[in-house]
Amino acid sequence: MQMEDKKTMPVDGARLIQDVLAELGWDADAATVADGVRRLDIGLPVEDEFSVVCAWLGKCQLLHKLDQQQVPVTSKQEYQVPDLLARFSTQANKSPVLIEVKSKKDKLLSFKPDYLKRLQNYADLVGMPLLIAWKFHSVWMLFEARHMTKAVKNFNITVGTAMRENLLGVLAGDVAYKIGAGAGVHLRFRKDKLVGTEKTEDGYTEQWMMTIDEVVFTDRDGNRRMDLDGEVQSLITAWDLEEKEEHTDSHIHLHFVAGNEGIQFAHTALVHLLSWESPQDDRLHWRALLRKEQITANVTSFSTALDAAFRQKFVSHIFHVQPHAMPDFLPPH
Repeated sequence: MQMEDKKTMPVDGARLIQDVLAELGWDADAATVADGVRRLDIGLPVEDEFSVVCAWLGKCQLLHKLDQQQVPVTSKQEYQVPDLLARFSTQANKSPVLIEVKSKKDKLLSFKPDYLKRLQNYADLVGMPLLIAWKFHSVWMLFEARHMTKAVKNFNITVGTAMRENLLGVLAGDVAYKIGAGAGVHLRFRKDKLVGTEKTEDGYTEQWMMTIDEVVFTDRDGNRRMDLDGEVQSLITAWDLEEKEEHTDSHIHLHFVAGNEGIQFAHTALVHLLSWESPQDDRLHWRALLRKEQITANVTSFSTALDAAFRQKFVSHIFHVQPHAMPDFLPPH
């Protein structure tokens, strides 16, 4: 019997094909069009990642990309369409916000004056606030464009200012948190059978057939917990735990425990959770995640899991970060 490996087209496949043909023209050969569709399906990772983050944090009511094919062509001299339009349940006004998305690892984000002016002209035209989403290494910041200040030539903002004016918490629902020192997971492996021994420069190594005969969680007070909720377990595994190994004649004990240092944002935990759920994939396909109703398989609601972990003494601190200057479209806190 001959079997065919059939791959399904993305739900927005027709739109992808249409966009590629609009760029390449109807005379483009099929292979070129197919390659263009694949590249477009991979998407613009930074925009897609930020969109997934907003959807996952729980306060986003609507977010979509804006079509940036402008007519007439001369309009590009005056207007620049931002990347995204979004509406959050935390807003005090009814109008959505516009978001331009950037990724830069330098400690300074810089816009040319005419570029920022065109973005602001569009925002003024439609009467919506203009925000900038900046990914600095693995951390996202979201701030009003007005916080960018004129330097010699360009409008700039530093990481420090962007963090001080970060709206990702009050607008989108992001929080910072800390797993309590001493909280972690402990695995006990029973040595069933010695398979082999090999000499080394420092001594020798042993190969054993083993069975995991105990998995125990400990809270920040050192209490043993064997009935921990699955979402709280996932929260702990998403933390950067310190590893310690112990050997006895009958067992090997592996301890993964939180140390005294470290604070993590909810949105950075998302990347850890996704990577942990699919360790075989080195690269997250953010565009595909946009199509999923539940983004993470093991955590339905991060805020609910975080509150549960705090009550059960695994999380020691939860920080709700506010900007120095609260925007008009958010209620006073």
